[in-house]
Amino acid sequence: MTDNDNGILLDTPELITRREAVLRVTALLGGVALIGGSALITGCRTENANKPFTPFTPDEVAYLDEIADTILPTTSTPGAKAAKTGAFMALMVKDTYTDDDQRTFRDGMDKLNDASKDKNGGKTFMQATPAQRLALLQTLDKEQFDYSERMKAEARKKSEDFLAERQQDKPAPQSNTATQITSEPPNKYFRMMKELTLLGYFTSEIGMTKAQRYTESPGRYDPCIPYKPGETTFAGHA
Repeated sequence: MTDNDNGILLDTPELITRREAVLRVTALLGGVALIGGSALITGCRTENANKPFTPFTPDEVAYLDEIADTILPTTSTPGAKAAKTGAFMALMVKDTYTDDDQRTFRDGMDKLNDASKDKNGGKTFMQATPAQRLALLQTLDKEQFDYSERMKAEARKKSEDFLAERQQDKPAPQSNTATQITSEPPNKYFRMMKELTLLGYFTSEIGMTKAQRYTESPGRYDPCIPYKPGETTFAGHA
């Protein structure tokens, strides 16, 4: 789902690394803010006194590993499953997502299986072939991407209309509440899965040292480092 060969696709010091990691993934996703962004940055979630969160089972973690590995498969570098991204996703959903986003994510795991059955003759995602899994995720990703582009175009049009009204010295148009841009995006659950896959992989040891270049820090100060076109980017430091 990307154009590379990898497949698809503060107040306290401890929050700085998480914020920087979220911003890095936002950049990887084309500048679109993370769906669970505020929760990921603050590390806070709303407690549900009526229904406590049910931990992910080993089978569910294995399922998440396969989703992540479809997004970032093994190529010249180890893939997302090798980086244990499924366990990372489960931990982040449990510890940082709001109750509503937790439900969206858990329900999304069932929806993904249902979509796989519809598309692949009754096969669940785990039963589908790697090619079938990739085709399904590419479809979900494109639907979400197309929605985001429409929302951007609508926001841009509204901004242009507003400026045009102001330049003509007309009263600013009254806004009826936030419109379609706040509506529920399609396949929100898959967007969450993709975000957590990228965040988990590129902040893991494998992602830092195999997919990127890592230099132990602190070390000597090098203001200028030679760069050859085509080289991988440098990993950030905690």
